[in-house]
Amino acid sequence: MTAATLLIEIGVEELPPKAMRTLADAFADGVTSALSEAGLALGATTRYATPRRLAVAIADVAEATDPVAVEKAGPTLAIAYDEAGQPTKAAEGFARSLGTTVDALEHEDSDKGERLVYRATEPGKPIATLIQPAVDQAIKRLPIPKLMRWGDSEAAFVRPVHWVVALHGDEIVPLNVFEQSADRETFGHRFHHPAAIELARADDYAKALNDAWVVVDPDVRRQRIVEQVEQAAADFGGRALIDDGLVEEVTALVEWPVGIAGRFDERFLVLPREVLISTLQEHQRYFPIENEAGELLAGFITVANIESRDVAQVIAGNERVVRPRLSDALFFWDQDRRQGLAHHVDGLARVTFQQSLGSLADKSARIAKAGERLVAPTGASAPAVARAAELAKADLLTEMVGEFPDLQGLMGFYYAEADGEPTEVARAIAEQYAPARAGADIAATPAGRALALADRLDTLSGIFAIGRRPSGDKDPFGLRRAALGVLRTVIEAGIVLDLRAELSAALANQPVEAQADTLDALWMFHMERLRGYYADQGIGTDRFEAVANLELTDLVDFDRRIRALDAFGRESSAQTVCGAHKRIRNILRRNADELEGRAFDTATLTEPAERDLAAAYAAQHDVVVEKMQARNPTEALAALAALAEPLDGFFDQVMVMADDPSLRQNRLALLSLLDELCREVADISCLSLEQSD
Repeated sequence: MTAATLLIEIGVEELPPKAMRTLADAFADGVTSALSEAGLALGATTRYATPRRLAVAIADVAEATDPVAVEKAGPTLAIAYDEAGQPTKAAEGFARSLGTTVDALEHEDSDKGERLVYRATEPGKPIATLIQPAVDQAIKRLPIPKLMRWGDSEAAFVRPVHWVVALHGDEIVPLNVFEQSADRETFGHRFHHPAAIELARADDYAKALNDAWVVVDPDVRRQRIVEQVEQAAADFGGRALIDDGLVEEVTALVEWPVGIAGRFDERFLVLPREVLISTLQEHQRYFPIENEAGELLAGFITVANIESRDVAQVIAGNERVVRPRLSDALFFWDQDRRQGLAHHVDGLARVTFQQSLGSLADKSARIAKAGERLVAPTGASAPAVARAAELAKADLLTEMVGEFPDLQGLMGFYYAEADGEPTEVARAIAEQYAPARAGADIAATPAGRALALADRLDTLSGIFAIGRRPSGDKDPFGLRRAALGVLRTVIEAGIVLDLRAELSAALANQPVEAQADTLDALWMFHMERLRGYYADQGIGTDRFEAVANLELTDLVDFDRRIRALDAFGRESSAQTVCGAHKRIRNILRRNADELEGRAFDTATLTEPAERDLAAAYAAQHDVVVEKMQARNPTEALAALAALAEPLDGFFDQVMVMADDPSLRQNRLALLSLLDELCREVADISCLSLEQSD
């Protein structure tokens, strides 16, 4: 059967830049999966995407699915034929359901007697019948951020569709996408090559578009952007600041990238580094340039989508656009510094944080109160935390943050520093939002950690108190990110505190009365984020449950135990101890009544194996307790590992549920002691044996 490359391309108006990569991946995966599920043999998949198209090329696609041998058993001959030897309704119905006649059916022996059987080879399904449903399914499942309608059509897609290509080798495959019938014509660069391009074969796609000024592979285009930006920066006399997010966005904005350097007035270099970067990078999608010392230069790199005959005009246009932006930033910088940060504190009372939770001034007061509790565990200075809490939100009312919201906290740092505030206060203001995003660093200073925790604890408890808990994918207040920030700060900074108590205090500090279950819900919300935190590090759910079952509220202790348990779970002795603890827990659960008021008595021991286990318990008990008091769960687990052999012997040679009540209850009491000892570290019975190899 002939195999050839299958090409599907949907030509659209400019895609949303932040959605292009996701849509391209989903489209390619969707088409490939649908065709594979239909039974079509496929080779390697390559997904393509530019601002004006989504495409997928699949190598070595067969013309049709393989023929399928079909065999279906029918009624026995006793049922299939009447006394006169004529087919019964049962036989005729069976044949009719298969599109054949009774005479065409075969006979074969079975354990119920001779029966009718249908055997046939169904021909493969041609690719022409499989493409339409595959593409329809892929489009239906695309994660489109917002649907758009166009013209008089009822069609709704991410952007209006203007052309469709569907080729299998050199043959057009029947396909219709939003009233556009597929053919072999694609389109190159909007300006450099606006005419249609006729593709002779699917394999010509990437080269034909490259010849028409379109780099259709987003990975190739991305690499070209990086190379051109780096080269343009080197020609300028510096090195470019390459932000991955910006590179990805620019990749989704251009089809034929051309890196060009521009300049701006050096007087703007007095602005804070972050202001310049935000202006160039976030607002203009330019790449800043710095020298070898890491100082920003008065230049930038922009990536054009056209190879201009008059590059000077392109440069001048970009310079003209950025100049007023920088002028505004310089004006805001001067204006804000003249007023001073403290000038804005009174204005916080006029800005609502949340209707039920009061103003930003109210929030600042709550942060200050929570900060007082966090001074001791973080080792921060009480005056520094109090002053930082007072000034923390003031920069939200500055001109600079009004124009550059992404610089909140950071501008507070610069203004506090300019006002002569202590360095500890200024740095805490800058660190209040740390970690600002996934993977970012936590606050580095004690006061910064106290402020960051106080702010998040207040937001979390306040929003939960008013019943606005996250549900499904909706999390408008960013509470999941806030909770993870709390967990990371406490664990990674080694801050010893009772997190549940801090959440309770933050709830009590809110201006609304929370429902009775709010604290429990808030705590479980954090525990779910904690589960994910460890899962991201490859630590299994069984390890998490083993420690979570102890209901610890000190996360530093929690972290220490789970990491020790994770290592222990991979040792051979863990299998025995874990299995024995599971068995112990089950036995104790079923016989809880017999344990009431019963103390363990060594004099009642009769079997050598139970004496050995009791002796091993006695030898390791104090070791485990002492190691846990010394906060060393690794060595405590090593002591528990010494129980593996006597536990094996006990369960192999001793009948726990003996007929003699005295023996039975004493053995249960011994198992109860062992259970308590194991749970000094964790509920080891939760460990999965499969993950303990």
